[in-house]
Amino acid sequence: MKFLCTGAELADASSRGFDIDGQKLFAVRRGGQAYVYINRCPHRGVGLEWTPDSFLDPSNSLIQCATHGALFLIEDGECVSGPCAGQSLTAVPCREDAQGLWVSL
Repeated sequence: MKFLCTGAELADASSRGFDIDGQKLFAVRRGGQAYVYINRCPHRGVGLEWTPDSFLDPSNSLIQCATHGALFLIEDGECVSGPCAGQSLTAVPCREDAQGLWVSL
């Protein structure tokens, strides 16, 4: 397991990007639950963020690709709108404990 960040460093309704051993990831917290995905849009294989750590739409309710505007569900990464509808982001197994958020690559 690789350490990502402390729980306090990922506020609810926020997102944050990471580079762990050359693998670009991002984490989103919603309703107290953290979700981690590989930072790659299934449509073109590009990173999703608008600016560093900005992976969410204006309402903070969906993950949004900055390149084509595709929208993904936070809970499972499924694309619900855009050129890759029906495809999904690649989830990364994660767990959270008193120290923070950990991922299994």
